[in-house]
Parts: sequence; structure tokens; C-alpha cells
Amino acid sequence: MSRIGRMPIAVPAGVTVDIAENNKVTVKGPKGTLERVLPAEMEIKQEDGHLIVTRPNDLKKMKSLHGLTRTLLNNMVVGVTDGFVKELEVNGVGYRASKQGKKLVLALGYSHPVEMEDPEGLESVVDGNKITVKGIDKEKVGQYAAEIRAKSAPEPYKGKGIKYVDEVIRRKVGKTGKK
Repeated sequence: MSRIGRMPIAVPAGVTVDIAENNKVTVKGPKGTLERVLPAEMEIKQEDGHLIVTRPNDLKKMKSLHGLTRTLLNNMVVGVTDGFVKELEVNGVGYRASKQGKKLVLALGYSHPVEMEDPEGLESVVDGNKITVKGIDKEKVGQYAAEIRAKSAPEPYKGKGIKYVDEVIRRKVGKTGKK
């Protein structure tokens, strides 16, 4: 039995969950509304303040969809109540980030500044050398943070680039001179 799939999802006060046909789930909360079509094979029930996901049989595909469906539902509930945050750090001489309205402007050692528009429903905040991406959709927050990081991924010799705050860069020893 899927350990994750079995766990009920607590629906906090102020959050409404609507389950339409074909498992089209709409979650409304204080931070906004999320909508998603979940796998139709899974059965999603709402009973006394909890969401319960059950699977029809024990085929390998159903087992894998069971935990996935429950996690996606849980992320939707957490997103509309607390939201998701990813923090990035800009390291390097001359590397800096700034905000111009809804644009994130990055100086990354290129001949031009790199400009990125904040996607719909997401917000990026710059504080010194830290960039914070906030939103209610976990997938979109992670994707936008990954796109920012990809503009200049950290290199292993000096550690220059954009990295996640909790990421550890494996450092390498540089070249040594002739002896």
C-alpha cells in the first residue's frame, strides 16, 4: 500500500475543495485558487474535513498514481493557505540582481543585462544578493526558480553564478603552475 497515498489530507478552515467529474479539482483559499485535472482512475473523497485518495486496484501504474495524486492535492491545499517560496543567491564579482516593476534584471558578467518577466501568479523579490520567488503553485515556483538559476549556473572553481540558498557547490581545485 502506498504510505503517502494512504495519508488523509487535512483541509484547513477557509479552504474549499470542489471535485467535479473526471477528477477536476478546484481548491480555493485565502491566497487564491488552483485548478487541476488529476488522474481519473483515482477516487477522491471529502469526508469531515479531510481528503482521502483511494486506488481501484494494485496494478503498478495505479500504485504510482496513488501517491502522486495525493501529493499533488496536498500541494494545492498548502499552496492556497501558505504558498511556496524558493530562495536563490547571486555570487560573484559584478553579479547583481535588481527589480524594475515586474521585471527581474540580472547582471551576470555578460555584455548585456539579462531581463526576466515575472510569470502570471508569481512574484520575485530582490534583497541584496538574494532573490526570493513566491507563489501558490509549487510547480510554477520551482520552474521559474530553475529558469533564473539556468541563466548562470554556479561553476565549481570560484562558485560564481546563481545557486539555491540550500544548495552546496562542490568546489574543485584550480590549475597549479609549473614546477
